[in-house]
Amino acid sequence: MAPSRISDSPDVPQGHVEELTSEQLQSYNNDGYLIIPNALDASTTASLLHEAREMLSSFSIDDHPMTKFSAGENNQDHVGDDYFLTSGDKIRFFFEEDAFDSTTGSLLKPKHRAINKIGHYLHALNPAFRNSTITPSNVGIARSLGFRDPQVLQSMIICKQPEIGGRVGPHQDSTFLYTNPPSAVGFWIALEDATAENGCLSFAKGSHRRWPVKSRFVRKQNGAGVEFVDVEGARFPHDLQVEETAQEDEVYTMEEVKAGTLVLIHGNLLHKSEKNLSGKSRFIYTFHVIEGEKEYDERNWLQPPKAGFSKMYQ
Repeated sequence: MAPSRISDSPDVPQGHVEELTSEQLQSYNNDGYLIIPNALDASTTASLLHEAREMLSSFSIDDHPMTKFSAGENNQDHVGDDYFLTSGDKIRFFFEEDAFDSTTGSLLKPKHRAINKIGHYLHALNPAFRNSTITPSNVGIARSLGFRDPQVLQSMIICKQPEIGGRVGPHQDSTFLYTNPPSAVGFWIALEDATAENGCLSFAKGSHRRWPVKSRFVRKQNGAGVEFVDVEGARFPHDLQVEETAQEDEVYTMEEVKAGTLVLIHGNLLHKSEKNLSGKSRFIYTFHVIEGEKEYDERNWLQPPKAGFSKMYQ
């Protein structure tokens, strides 16, 4: 795929819109993910990486609640404080758990080396990332995937910091961004080379057709925090050819990719990444798209801003 053209506004420019080839669609439907090298040109990729580093250097910790991001590994609760729950229409900074001394609670790393991720409204509030989200190429991809009303509901910079970048265990994105029926697709863009050493992604190929979305990440009904609850609605997209038997011991394929690569990730697909023990960071930008015609209810942890989620079709 040729480099994406970057617009100056969130409106989709007129002109040629790229779409996935039949071979790419078949690969995505079979595997549950698709790797598209050189989706962003080198200049745009470098500019986004520079912007991310500038954001890390310039944010203040003077009034920061020092919220740590936890993916729920090692019996730890998933992050769910007010700073997190009200971040859907803001740009906020979430610390790595291992950036702190476990005894004193003090930071062990400078702030720009201590952040796990930045989220969750970059696609609307930050011009550089906004202009790399709703692009002709990404709109074309959404059309290829059959979206009727694709809406961007969250975006993140994930830093995977050197030496402390946390492991993310096997998960399905639709657990955290549930629609009835499931419709989430992740657009994951490498801003640096992602390698086995710095925590690249691994995928259980085809697991999106074997593994239903059994639980969802929601706000507690008393309004205090978050929890996982059983899915009562559909657990697979309606148009998906489902395999009846899930494999309890899925085999994961590690996928190293170069900076500028786009990876599309089906919301039901099991994927993971290991801890970054290397001396190199693994910055990526990711945003998620859901089908606006599907039910997205008030229990989801992430609630729409006043203007609603960001529509890709203008």
